[in-house]
Amino acid sequence: MNYAYARVSATDQNLARQLDSFFSFGIAKRQIYTDKKSGKNFERENYKKLIRKLKPGDLLVIKSIDRLGRNYDMIIEEWRRITKTIGADILVLDMPLLDTRANGENLTGKLISRITAFILRCPAGARKYKGAAKRGHRRREKAGHPFRPPRHSRTR
Repeated sequence: MNYAYARVSATDQNLARQLDSFFSFGIAKRQIYTDKKSGKNFERENYKKLIRKLKPGDLLVIKSIDRLGRNYDMIIEEWRRITKTIGADILVLDMPLLDTRANGENLTGKLISRITAFILRCPAGARKYKGAAKRGHRRREKAGHPFRPPRHSRTR
């Protein structure tokens, strides 16, 4: 069975984009669980209902990894619980690499598992860069570009 989970942090925020993605993927409305609550932990009413419903072989679809939660260490722990303890698969629509439906026992599967763990730890730093990009090129140069070494002037 395919299920989906959508979350926004505040009651005045809209779930529509996430829901549209799930409908496009072919998930029925009755299989979609939503919460309008902070992602600081997994103490969310409908998320708990979804987790109780998941069985081995089921697929949990989420729009983006940050919709699962805010704390990436907790997300990794929850990811393991869903995939290892429950035996369900997870697909992150915005990051197709984060799809556990592939065989995880072969070399490629192990590599993808390690890359997944790395990606789950990276978004906090990526948000800092995204903020710098919004502020403009000049300020980004002053702060230093995160992907290029700083320029050093040559003195002779």
